[in-house]
Amino acid sequence: MLRDEADEALMARYRQGEVPAFEILLGRHQRPIFNFILRYVGSRAVAEELTQETFLRVIKSAESYQRQAKLTTWLYTIARNLCVDHSRRQKHRRARSLDAPLSQSEDGSGTLLDVIEDEAIPQDRLAQSEKLRQRMTAAIAKLSDEQREVFIMRELLDLPFKEIAQVVGAPENTVKSRMRYALEKLREELADYRDLARAAP
Repeated sequence: MLRDEADEALMARYRQGEVPAFEILLGRHQRPIFNFILRYVGSRAVAEELTQETFLRVIKSAESYQRQAKLTTWLYTIARNLCVDHSRRQKHRRARSLDAPLSQSEDGSGTLLDVIEDEAIPQDRLAQSEKLRQRMTAAIAKLSDEQREVFIMRELLDLPFKEIAQVVGAPENTVKSRMRYALEKLREELADYRDLARAAP
């Protein structure tokens, strides 16, 4: 059955002119790609636009896809490059805060932190004080672009380092170093809060 085939096999079918194969791929990956872009750019409207552009580029570039490459890696690379291009175009605009509204509409009350909620932080600790939320927002925002994107892909999307390296076009050891530096900076930024939490009865 067509729906049971692997991504790469479906892409091969699409390259041969089988449009239903692409429709299945779109159904599988449109939401994950949208979530990735949303976490990167922080704007629902921009994420919708870039998601559409991602799949338009898949259509236009179908012939250049090499089956030995994992399809999801190729998709995330296209999406990530579009995000980087968008960020460069917006270079005169201040970086969007992680706790800024995701949408200008009245029902867009969620924030980027809501989308990328870190389950590693115990819920009782989150409820303890809004200060932790604010500190996490500020700490992540202070990371360099390279460190932030690796942090998002590793900790929030759970991508393996090898795949992240392929997406960002850097050696795996470089990606691991960026992640290590990101975590060190986050620990430094939150050190006083951690000390206070340990001292609490």
